[in-house]
Amino acid sequence: MKRKRWFLTIPAAALLAAFANGAGGWAIVSVQDLPDYAVAGQPVTLTYTVRQHAEGLLPNLNGTVIARSGSAKVHVAAKPMKEFGHYAATLTLPNAGDWTVTIESGFMKAKNTLLPIKVIAAGSAAPAPPAPDDRGRRLFVAKGCVTCHTHSDAKSEMGDAAPELTGKKFAPSYLAEFLANPRIKPSSRPDGWQMPNPHLKQSEIAPLIAFINSDKRVAVAAK
Repeated sequence: MKRKRWFLTIPAAALLAAFANGAGGWAIVSVQDLPDYAVAGQPVTLTYTVRQHAEGLLPNLNGTVIARSGSAKVHVAAKPMKEFGHYAATLTLPNAGDWTVTIESGFMKAKNTLLPIKVIAAGSAAPAPPAPDDRGRRLFVAKGCVTCHTHSDAKSEMGDAAPELTGKKFAPSYLAEFLANPRIKPSSRPDGWQMPNPHLKQSEIAPLIAFINSDKRVAVAAK
């Protein structure tokens, strides 16, 4: 099936208010390569996509990325990449600590607030890699899964457009195949809508499986 591409031209901008009141007004912001940590004073680049209805890539957006830690704040503009519908923002976070990063896509109110990213002091030893289920929890947010799914261990942007996943378990082999290609399962919804391809890397699928199937529950601060 050919993917629809949406181009926001000047005439199309006049339709944005109508989009906001209908199905066209939502999109998923998905981080491409989520870092486990950053180093204070050293640049780190976040790349992301914005997909309307979780499918069609949106080009020509004026997105911003905002990082906060206590009273410190870093605000940078995202720039379009050569690859269609992809954006990049390079942050230099000045202090060690936990930084909360929000990607504001520039399309309606579509945004993604990531779980805090640890920033270490320059010259410090790299922290140990996160456990698979914790890495999966961070990916569940960063990939935009929380836009449609609710899970008690991850904050949600919308979270009611797709099944609740708290406490659910799936056969790992099936879940690996489904996350790589959701079209293997026919839609059970009356409108025929089914989960779009999240375009995950194989290295991201395993931790997501560990998180979704995990029995561990963590406290998540209210947004």
